[in-house]
Amino acid sequence: MSLASPAPTIRPARPADVPAVVAMVHELADYERAADQCRLTEEQLTAALFCPAPALFGHVAVDDRDEPVGFALWFLNFSTWAGVHGVYLEDLYVRPDHRGTGAGRLLLAALAEICVERGYERLEWWMINWNPAARFYASIGAVQLDEWVPYRLSGSALHGLAAQSTSAPARPDA
Repeated sequence: MSLASPAPTIRPARPADVPAVVAMVHELADYERAADQCRLTEEQLTAALFCPAPALFGHVAVDDRDEPVGFALWFLNFSTWAGVHGVYLEDLYVRPDHRGTGAGRLLLAALAEICVERGYERLEWWMINWNPAARFYASIGAVQLDEWVPYRLSGSALHGLAAQSTSAPARPDA
């Protein structure tokens, strides 16, 4: 990308953006050395983003031809201590030839704006520990949290625990 190129524009994702976003999710998985674990399809992302009551939201960075060159996929979380929602950034990615254009910063700024407008107190995300983006995140004032340890329950362990449940079925819209 040349320095004379205009800064990308940030906008909410549209159905026509889904193929490009899915391709970039797969590029991100490859970058994170986990391409074999990425199974996202266009149908899945379309259903998640554009269903009647979505729980996933997306923004894209587009070039001057309105072609997506980066994306942010996010959802709401909730702080029981603060008593307000926040935004959890699931994935942020900018194609390599568009890095350095401000696309990543602008995507994060759009999510920060959503937080401020809605009274949310936090914008949070995880990053793989070897990603050089840590310097960029620090430059915008993001603070690395090291006192919290992530846990994940999936696969057979998830199914095994679910089989022990005695609770009432979840609401269909939950």
